[in-house]
Formats: sequence, structure tokens, C-alpha cells
Amino acid sequence: MKVLTDNFALYGEGFLGTVQLTVYASLLALVLGFLMASFRVAPVGSFRVFGTVWVTVLRNTPLTLLFFAVLLGLPRFGLVLPFQVFAVLALGCYTSAFICEVLRSGINTVPTGQGEAARSLGMSFGQTLGSVVLPQAFRSVIPPIGSTLIALAKNSAIAGAFSVTELLGTYKTLNELGYSIVWTFVWIAVGYLIITLSISLLFHVLEKRYGVAR
Repeated sequence: MKVLTDNFALYGEGFLGTVQLTVYASLLALVLGFLMASFRVAPVGSFRVFGTVWVTVLRNTPLTLLFFAVLLGLPRFGLVLPFQVFAVLALGCYTSAFICEVLRSGINTVPTGQGEAARSLGMSFGQTLGSVVLPQAFRSVIPPIGSTLIALAKNSAIAGAFSVTELLGTYKTLNELGYSIVWTFVWIAVGYLIITLSISLLFHVLEKRYGVAR
């Protein structure tokens, strides 16, 4: 307990940093994931190609490499932002590819007749997707989206290697201060456990309320 009580402010700062990264990157991932899923099923060929390239490239690129590309590459093109913003961009874009595929699998579970009925009523593709298809698709993919965001929370640990304040990065300071590395990591693990269990609980509530009855 001494590791925690003596360095509660440091742990708190790292915990808050991880929560912020997780929340902001999750919001970005959900928005981009919905957008790319829409592109993947759009009737416009160029949109489908763009969505396919986005998913293929990001799903097959190591996250650490993506962090290097965003945090070290973008400033070379004149885009200078706080490292935390770059970390959110890297995490959000990477996770959006997985959110996209989860949503696309949900879209495929919606009967084709639903979309045909909407179009027969004069609804556009955007209206059909936003008002008819996606709401039904989302209900069937709540658990896998939750699992994807839990993975995002754990992936945020990579940001610590790029001078971004987050939970795992606290071990460097504590190790320099001479604290036991074992207990240092025990309390870091407890922090991640709190975050991931909170996400799991949130999506459990959403599934109970909006999920498809099995």
C-alpha cells in the first residue's frame, strides 16, 4: 500500500490521463467507425474503395508504427499539436477500423427487406442507413463494440512511450524513486482493471436496455 499512498497524486494523474485518452479516442473511433461502415455499404464505388482501403491499411498496421507515423511524422508536415492529441488520433483511427467491421457485420444481419421498404417510401440512402439500418445493426453489435473499446483502453499504454501522461508511464518515475517494481505494476494493473470493468459495465447496461434478445 505504501507505493500507492506515497504516490497517490502521481497514480491519479496517470489514471486520469488514461481515462481521457480512452474517452476521447473512443468517441473518435465510434464516429469514424460509423462513417467508414457507411462508406463500406454505400452505393457509390469510390466511397466503398475508400472505406475498404481505410480498414485494410489500419487493421494490418502495428499500432506502435501508427504512433510513430502520427506523433513523429505529422509535425514534419507542419502539423504541430500536443502529443496527447496525436495519441488520440492514432488510437481513434486505429480502433475505428475494427469498429467499422463490427458495424458492417451488424448491418449484414439486418434483413434486406428493411432497406428496400425504406427506399420504397422515398427515403434516401443516408436516411435509410441512419434511421432504419444502423439503429438495428447497433443493437446487435453492442457487446463486440464494448470489447473493442476495452482493447482501446489497454492499447493506450503505448502512448506512455511517447511522453503522453498515462497510467503505465508512472512506473518510470516510481522505479527511479526506488519503489518495488512488482507493487508498482500491481497498482497500475488495478487502475486498468477499474477502467476496463467500468467500460464492461456500461456496455452491459446498454446491452440489457437496447440489445437484441437472444
